[in-house]
Amino acid sequence: MKFIASHSYIVIQRKIEWNEQKYIETHHQLRLFEDRILSSANEFQLEHVYDVSFRTSFLYLHTNQGVFSYLIKEDPIEFIQAFKGLKQ
Repeated sequence: MKFIASHSYIVIQRKIEWNEQKYIETHHQLRLFEDRILSSANEFQLEHVYDVSFRTSFLYLHTNQGVFSYLIKEDPIEFIQAFKGLKQ
């Protein structure tokens, strides 16, 4: 399992403590390997990932389990090109 590329994404959690609403941002990495893509919560075999796309602020993984969205702040074009290079 050789590491190819990674891209950071954010998970925002809303928490209420003592009648105060807080938003907690946690930063994670979406990691691309020769045979899989790993996130903090999921693992996708590469043959089950059909496409990777993005729109403003979101990266989408199109898989056999559905579409998974990730909140991003940076352009993921290098990650997407690495993925498409592996799928060819």
